[in-house]
Amino acid sequence: MHYIRRMENKSAELYRERLINGFLHLYIGQEAVAVGLRMSLADQDTVAASYRCHALAVVFDVSSRAVFAELMGRKTGAAKGKGGSMHMYAPRFYGGEGIVGGQVPIGTGMALAHKYNGTGGVAFTLYGDGAASQGQIYEAWNMAKLWNLPAVYICENNKYGMGTAVHRHSANTRLYTRGDLIPGIRVDGMKLMDVREAVRFSREYALRNGPIVLEMMTYRFYGHSISDPGLSYRSREEIKTMQTEQDPIMLLTKLVIEKGLMTEKEIEDIRTSTYKEVDEQAEQAKADAWPEMSELATDVYAKPLEKVRGKSPWELL
Repeated sequence: MHYIRRMENKSAELYRERLINGFLHLYIGQEAVAVGLRMSLADQDTVAASYRCHALAVVFDVSSRAVFAELMGRKTGAAKGKGGSMHMYAPRFYGGEGIVGGQVPIGTGMALAHKYNGTGGVAFTLYGDGAASQGQIYEAWNMAKLWNLPAVYICENNKYGMGTAVHRHSANTRLYTRGDLIPGIRVDGMKLMDVREAVRFSREYALRNGPIVLEMMTYRFYGHSISDPGLSYRSREEIKTMQTEQDPIMLLTKLVIEKGLMTEKEIEDIRTSTYKEVDEQAEQAKADAWPEMSELATDVYAKPLEKVRGKSPWELL
């Protein structure tokens, strides 16, 4: 979690230095969800997520250098500099989705593939509370339950969809209950071990019984995106209270020390070395090359486009 926290803070610094352009949605405050999820996944499981996806890429072994490079549009990026903040990928991680809620049908399709091919895997799909009222989610859920697909739907409820509080856009604020015949559980998404155990349970449930919804109650310390101060719809006092009382890193640190698993010095040494590693990878990414113009059309289609009248659309570029 220290790794993700430093990577996201460093990304904010690079944005202020104008080395990152476009969208930037940070995961600071929500680290326990990504890490707890990864801890309980099996090798054959797959994940699809929203555009707040840097941390998910990292827990699937994408380096912070590849994340930074992608954010800066460099060829060494997680998507070769073509995806940016919202579109990062790794084996078994089917990336961030730029369309609000668009990853839920994709995740449902992955669950169908798991069942059809008999992989023994489960498809996990993460979406935010701001996407929870999207119609495509309920269409996908109907299919998932009709066929009892091995699917776990995780709502990362950070309380605000952009600047809109949940109670202002949803008649039912218990988002885990909105699956009709799909059962749901509400989980403290700020506590790593709670997340880990909820994911472990839901995975076993999905394999035996079909889809399940997890509502992870979490919080983002930054605004919706880097351009959002996050203060027009919530108070400074609210943010400060969450940072001082519910920070997932702080809660885990306290638990580890209380259980005698590590000392404060050991934890601080990890934090220091992690920050150093991330900062070094940021500097390496800064020096990485830009993609060549000849690469503009590569990796866009699974197969090269057929020529029409002897011409390919890309030849006009």
